[in-house]
Amino acid sequence: MDMDMDNPDSKRKAPRRKGDDRVILHFDLDCFYAQCIENANPHLKSVPLGIKQKSILATCNYVARKHGVKKLMGIQEAKRLCPDLVLADGEDLSPFRDVSKQIYSLLKSYSWNGRVERLGLDEVFLDVTDVVAYNLGLVNHHCLEESWFCLSREDPERGFAFDAREVKGCVWPPDLVSDRENEGTDSLRLRLLFGSHLAFYLRQQVEGLGYTSACGISTNKLLAKLAGDRNKPRNQTTLLSSHSPVPFLDPLPLRKIPGIGGKTITAMKSLLKTDDDLTVHNARTNPAVSPFALERLLAGSGGGGEKGIGRKVWLLLHGIDGSEVTLARDVPRQIGIEDTYRGLTQLSQVRAGLVQIATSLLRRMHVDLLNDFDAVTPPISPAPTSVGKGRWLAQPKTLRLTTRPYHPPSEWDKFEYNHGRVSKSVALPRFVFDLNIEPESIAERLVEGTLMPLFHSLNPDKSKLCIGLLNVCVTNMDRAKESSREGDIMAAFQRQREVEEIRGVAFADEPPDGEEKAEDTSDDTEVEWVEEEDEQDGVRCRLCGCVIPVFAVEAHGRWHELDEGWVEPQGG
Repeated sequence: MDMDMDNPDSKRKAPRRKGDDRVILHFDLDCFYAQCIENANPHLKSVPLGIKQKSILATCNYVARKHGVKKLMGIQEAKRLCPDLVLADGEDLSPFRDVSKQIYSLLKSYSWNGRVERLGLDEVFLDVTDVVAYNLGLVNHHCLEESWFCLSREDPERGFAFDAREVKGCVWPPDLVSDRENEGTDSLRLRLLFGSHLAFYLRQQVEGLGYTSACGISTNKLLAKLAGDRNKPRNQTTLLSSHSPVPFLDPLPLRKIPGIGGKTITAMKSLLKTDDDLTVHNARTNPAVSPFALERLLAGSGGGGEKGIGRKVWLLLHGIDGSEVTLARDVPRQIGIEDTYRGLTQLSQVRAGLVQIATSLLRRMHVDLLNDFDAVTPPISPAPTSVGKGRWLAQPKTLRLTTRPYHPPSEWDKFEYNHGRVSKSVALPRFVFDLNIEPESIAERLVEGTLMPLFHSLNPDKSKLCIGLLNVCVTNMDRAKESSREGDIMAAFQRQREVEEIRGVAFADEPPDGEEKAEDTSDDTEVEWVEEEDEQDGVRCRLCGCVIPVFAVEAHGRWHELDEGWVEPQGG
């Protein structure tokens, strides 16, 4: 970039776009939760359907949207607009996660470079640059209408026929006239054209599982996601702007740009001295907005942003996003379950909430970490109460509990959402990996012996107890090495666990009791791409954020365990 962040004189230089020759696909499943319920109950496909989580609609199908119902709408308001609205319970996310994993695995099976990134439960990015480049080298330019897209280097018959003269699906700009005579095999249009046909084929494969989707095709993650949003549902859009995506971005509300969240927009409104909703054009062309001004505004004193955020936002306003689609992971970095409440004031309520969360967490571990666990047949089914088979692909070594006090809406102007959020971690007890014991029984034991003592440590003053969030997470995955004998793998885990138990932290046993149902609220966080950490030279500690050399990881974890009074900083 030809730009000096510390020099105000460079503030109005337009960023130069790198020659981004990638082909990025972004898949977004249509009203995903509703589709999951509909596939399990086909009679609901023709009626207005809403997925209820506590007192709001997590989402609704398109039949309901025709009646004015919207996702994140209150139940009472939705029922007023559509009295015939059918409500389905969406409290337990396990079945939705299972379907999400199935679709993710399907899309990953078509990747050559392994760059497949899941965003939430219903979005997936694919970098198909290598697949497209390979097929460009095979195309017969004298017979484009009878082209063949090869899906395997090893098997040339594995693929599909397509017409390489036209882009598949919708195109932006819609009035674009191409000059085919001057197009080379590596032209932007031809690369994205090939990508559009691959996207359509993959959408058909996902529909074979019973789920429709929208897709965006472009040269980076930002533009692919925004292009896919343009024509929903069950459609796709290819962004073919070969020179600049600015005309595509300019009319969009600023809040639609991933990576530019509510705090940034509020700060920019203050900078521009306006209360009106901002568009990308408003922000990009205003003389007061520049990389230098944004850096001073967002990362300066009181801004709280990371260094370089001004340049980052400036680039996003011009459609430039160099973030990579991250490599697919067979094993997640961590698995966490949380719930929010309208103030838990009794230990019995806390214990009931922890049992519910711990049970869901254990079932999630079985789905994500056991190699023989079948989580996708049928599409929506009750979570299993017992597994009893399979081999652990990885075993998490660390258990973390996070709590946060409840802040009523009247106090939201006084406190940040995560004000008072504290965490503490310990070694995960080995009994959680026993596949012969039902998850409910393991959860009771885990809450009794580990989670409640952790809760008491984090919240010593019971007279002021008013809990708004509980989060239980397992992390620090210990991956199993390949072995011809399963016993060798389990024996290795066993030896390591025995050493950790000898070193482990003992907790006082305090009796908990009771039960209550969770309630309310959603977190309006800023949306950003979550990129994987570079672990070639070390591992980033999830507790304190330090990058630790691989050889020192165990000692560093031991340091946290011994410091019983250590509490994870807010936002850690």
